[in-house]
Amino acid sequence: ARLSESSMLITPTGCSAESLRPSHIVETSLTGESSGKLRPSSEWAMHAEVYQRVPGAKAVVHTHADHATALACLRKPIPAFHYMVRALGGDDVPLIDYLPFGTRELGRAAGAALEARSACLLANHGTLARGGTLKAAFDATVLLETLSRQYLLALAAGKPVLLGAAEMADVA
Repeated sequence: ARLSESSMLITPTGCSAESLRPSHIVETSLTGESSGKLRPSSEWAMHAEVYQRVPGAKAVVHTHADHATALACLRKPIPAFHYMVRALGGDDVPLIDYLPFGTRELGRAAGAALEARSACLLANHGTLARGGTLKAAFDATVLLETLSRQYLLALAAGKPVLLGAAEMADVA
């Protein structure tokens, strides 16, 4: 979560969800500096880039949710197969090219994608979502996983019929 214009709160590196405690959360600058015993997540740069590029972003969620990650590993962005795709900020959910995890390059690419969208897929990796609140970022993550599951089911049954630009404009 964004703490200020120059800092954020982030989970520590190497910590599992089961062992995570509120006291483990790391305050980190948007340039990666932190103090304390625990180091910030190796993915801190993705979060920082979003905060630097999107002033309204107050929270960022990164996951390896099953269905969305499967699409990311297939290197398939999510097109306008369902009108709810629009709820994530556009007529599709973009896929960022593969870049090694924990790199500034991945951070820059993810940050650029989330300037115009509230969620994206990270090729061969997972997902990233942003919101004006922690709940909004979480809700975008849940919606992305739901749409990913639905799109995979539609692909398994055949070729999904996509909504056109006029239909998506009506949704907007």
